Amino acid sequence: MTKRIGFIGCGQMGQAMIQGMIDAGVVKAEDIAATALSDETIDFVTDEYGIQIANDNKRLARESDLLFLAVKPYVYQGIIQEIRDEVPEETVVVTIAAGITLDAMKEAFGRNVKVIRSMPNTPSLVGAGMSVLCPNDFVTEEELADVMEVFESFGQAEIVEEKLMDAVPAVSGSSPAFVYMFIEAMADAAVQQGFPRDKAYKMVAQAVEGSAKMVRETGRHPGELKDAVCTPGGVTIAGVNKLEEVGLRSAIIQGMNACTAKSKELSGKK
Repeated sequence: MTKRIGFIGCGQMGQAMIQGMIDAGVVKAEDIAATALSDETIDFVTDEYGIQIANDNKRLARESDLLFLAVKPYVYQGIIQEIRDEVPEETVVVTIAAGITLDAMKEAFGRNVKVIRSMPNTPSLVGAGMSVLCPNDFVTEEELADVMEVFESFGQAEIVEEKLMDAVPAVSGSSPAFVYMFIEAMADAAVQQGFPRDKAYKMVAQAVEGSAKMVRETGRHPGELKDAVCTPGGVTIAGVNKLEEVGLRSAIIQGMNACTAKSKELSGKK
């Protein structure tokens, strides 16, 4: 890909994406530029990734073919006000934040702009991200393919309709936090039974990773895979029954619904 790629904001998610692109050979480091507020971040990113980095958002907006807005949602309005007159018509702007709709982007820019709404997640840091994308009508198929290539350099990516974007944080964006809580709880129980904590985390994390891989690669229903572990009268079904008794499924569904409700609130929906 011969594109000039810009990042306004270069925190953990931005760095994960930059690392993924460079490692996968999708783009060369010299073709990536970014801005950051702190000198500490500027120095670290320059040394770590060898990209161009400064604090001039307007210049970056003018010179980028793909422009990633890798900042917090509450910063978007101010950033767009700063760069709205600098972004060329052919530039594709990619948002990375919950609740920032395509209509909101059009309103903020005050004109038709090529925009792709995206939601990556933190496992992108280790090349195992799950990203979801939603383009507006001005993005061409070729441009969307280029952006998909970027996101697939640090994991997997899917395209969905915008009406589903408010549910994406619960499904893949925020859900790693739920999984970390599950891993921590299982490890705590293992420690209670006498396991050293480092071994507990290693064993539980591997079990979770392996289980996810089974779902993805076998194509079998999770319930079927669960049943295959449950020997009649055995220890697994005893544990499953207790989890059902205390409402594990209900707790997870309620947590995901709360996450989606917050995302809709950020989008200005009820």
